[in-house]
Amino acid sequence: MLNRRALLKGTAGFAVLGLSLGKASAKTAQRGSTNATELGVQPDVAHDQSKAFARMLAEASARNAPVFLPPGNYVVSNLTLPARVRLSGVAGASRILYGGNGHLLTAEQAEHIELTGLVFDGANSSLANDAQGLLDLRRVAHLVIDNCQITGSGKHGLALEHASGRVERTEISGAADAGIYSVEAAGLEISGNTVSDCGNGGILVHRWQQAEDGTIVSGNRVQRIGARSGGTGQNGNGINAFRAGNVSVTGNIVSDCAFSAIRANSSSNLQMTGNTCSRSGETALYSEFSFEGAVIANNIVDGAANGISIVNFNEGGRMGVCSNNIVRNLSTTGPYPADAPGFGVGISVEADTTVIGNVIENAPLYGMQIGWGAYMRNVVATGNLIRNAGTGIAVTVVEGAGNAIISDNVIDGARNGAIIGQRWAEPATGDLARSSDTGYAHLTVERNRVS
Repeated sequence: MLNRRALLKGTAGFAVLGLSLGKASAKTAQRGSTNATELGVQPDVAHDQSKAFARMLAEASARNAPVFLPPGNYVVSNLTLPARVRLSGVAGASRILYGGNGHLLTAEQAEHIELTGLVFDGANSSLANDAQGLLDLRRVAHLVIDNCQITGSGKHGLALEHASGRVERTEISGAADAGIYSVEAAGLEISGNTVSDCGNGGILVHRWQQAEDGTIVSGNRVQRIGARSGGTGQNGNGINAFRAGNVSVTGNIVSDCAFSAIRANSSSNLQMTGNTCSRSGETALYSEFSFEGAVIANNIVDGAANGISIVNFNEGGRMGVCSNNIVRNLSTTGPYPADAPGFGVGISVEADTTVIGNVIENAPLYGMQIGWGAYMRNVVATGNLIRNAGTGIAVTVVEGAGNAIISDNVIDGARNGAIIGQRWAEPATGDLARSSDTGYAHLTVERNRVS
């Protein structure tokens, strides 16, 4: 006689594994969910299931109901997601494979898209010209991508346009362009993801015109990012904000990027805090061009051509705080022939900026560079420790430069002088740290300790 209690116990175990359709359906039905097999989609079928997949999603969208995708491989192409999608699977086991000849998943004007526990594999196949990424999601009012894997995209891994919501705990690797590309976001959070081995970028937060963006990029691990398409900084960055204001980049671990670990271009009210950046090919932490307001604090930079730059006053870049960072082990070699003064600078700042409480070690050119030619205004550098530098602090003495205070710093082992006035890239003074009067009205240099 069939033991009903034993049978129920056994099928419950299969449901946990996603292998028992009956029990899994009963369990998910309590949450209003449906097993994909009940809607005509089957795992590990050799042929393309795009039509069946589209019908399944359309039916679930009409009922505003979630769908569970059992473990297995599902070959699909050219899917356009309906207004409401809640699709979940078994992490690492429910695999949606791109069949080629177009795109994998796109969405336009969606209300709610939630993808959890799924693998999206682009098989390194080419995507159509109008597809921005393996997942190309545009104008999504509420987006959740959680605990997924996105791999082998011929363009971006995940391309978002006008998206709100969150991307979290997801692994993105092997994209030919960037792992995550977001443009014109509103209330987006990108957190706890791993982005690796991508051709041109890790996580990109962009806008078409300068405006508030508000994206939070936190707790991600970004590694081995190339610059396949070349350039002098538009590619090869682990995390990149472009024209995006009010962006917070916090607590990320970024390593082995061809250019910057974290780079912001024309992005105001920016925060880069608590990040660890290793082996950057160019400037590890960069706030450049027409920005107003950048806080770069409590970061570790170990290995780069330049450490931290808050520059381009000539383009309107101004107003910053650079504090409590550790910058060390810099190189004079970068990914392209350097413009003057060259690579190997610990911290560079230009306008309306305080540089306080940083530790800089092994900066072969300058520990710190303050101003560039006439482009300097209202800089305070105090309480910093600089060890083993070419020049400890290089400060501009070109006519037209604004005020700077350099005080209470400790400079140890600066081979070419502790504090040197520069005319552009050339030394123009003796060691100002050893004089009671700099001879320049715009400069105050006092109480620095040199050894």
